[in-house]
Amino acid sequence: MTTTTDAQIGQKSQGILKLERRRRITMGILFLAAAVFIWLVFATDVEPGVETRFMMNPGGGSAEAADWVFPSLLYLNMIAGILSLLGAFQIIRGFGKYTYGVLALVAILFIFGFLTWATAGGQTNLAGLLRVMVVRAVPLTLGAMSGILCERGGIINIAIEGMMLTSAFISTVFASLFNSLIVGLLAGIIAGGLMGLIHGWLSIKYKVNQIISGTVINIFATGITSYLSSRYIQKVEFQYLNEPGMFPQINVPVLSKIPFIGPILFSHNMYVFAMFFFVILLTFMLFKTRWGLRLRSVGEHPKAADTLGINVHRTQYMAVILGGMMAGFGGTYFSLGSSGRFDEVMTAGRGFIGLAAMIFGNWHPVGSMGAGLLFGFFDSLSAKASLLQVPIPSEFIGMAPYLATIIVLAGVIGRGHAPAAEGEPYEKE
Repeated sequence: MTTTTDAQIGQKSQGILKLERRRRITMGILFLAAAVFIWLVFATDVEPGVETRFMMNPGGGSAEAADWVFPSLLYLNMIAGILSLLGAFQIIRGFGKYTYGVLALVAILFIFGFLTWATAGGQTNLAGLLRVMVVRAVPLTLGAMSGILCERGGIINIAIEGMMLTSAFISTVFASLFNSLIVGLLAGIIAGGLMGLIHGWLSIKYKVNQIISGTVINIFATGITSYLSSRYIQKVEFQYLNEPGMFPQINVPVLSKIPFIGPILFSHNMYVFAMFFFVILLTFMLFKTRWGLRLRSVGEHPKAADTLGINVHRTQYMAVILGGMMAGFGGTYFSLGSSGRFDEVMTAGRGFIGLAAMIFGNWHPVGSMGAGLLFGFFDSLSAKASLLQVPIPSEFIGMAPYLATIIVLAGVIGRGHAPAAEGEPYEKE
């Protein structure tokens, strides 16, 4: 019996090694493919002597930076050469624990190569592009963190979209009625928490399928907010209910004056700063505190957590309510931080994209924010595609991050690690 067990363990180990080797080689081939693509598609389309100009000031601020002008073909060849070296090293030896950091570097280099090619012989506002990226990443990152809170506790939450939409509507009405952005913000957060409580009540107490529960909340939120909006706040006599105002821009002293970086990171309304704060806070709480250990244990092995004295259902209720409040806060961004009013279905699928960012970020706040920034960048880039005059439809540029998510989910570059017990109702024995 011992011999058989040892043989099985050995076979399993060999299988894992083969899988890791295959993924290492596959990723190296992807790096090399990116280099070849830049050489054959981008570099061959650029004439020698042509220059690329990146404007380094987003405009509207006092932090001025000189334009960055450089030879397009030279930089494209340099980028392709670096990607080739990285790909060859990845195939031969691999980067080990630094693999995903190198993958991020490859993605940045490839995007920079695309911008260099697209702007060759012209100019584009790089600082403005990055500033818009940060702004558009806010609801995606907040939605992703809502999903992380819920799924780390074992509850799948696809109702983020509905929670955001409801909070956007509630925050608009309350901020307008009380002429207070703070009241609107708190009302939106409470509304998100109540939606989270409903989702938890259906999923935990009555053990309704969590996907169905989330779908019901999304459909209900879309229907009720659209009806109330068209029936009341969109009409002239009730227009005062749709004038909440917006949180003002905050210029961080000294930091906002830094050329190039200052306007991109330190000159926004409070939602951008809250995004960075919550990412740091949630990362610390999940991985450095007893609270986070208990939450993660419930999502991974609720029976073992229950055996150790952790109240599984109470922990799950807490997780889903906090997740709803986070989604509620993200929902108030649309009305109080972006547009200053409510429009029907104004979230436009951002809650679902937040879930994609969560998966892309491997259920980690920092990784999810990185995915949110990536999605936000391509969203910003697709809007500028017509100005860049590239022979690529803007819709294809907007698809890029979703294709990358599919690649991640397929396990080509390493499989994501979802909480083991997510979506499974816990029956206390």
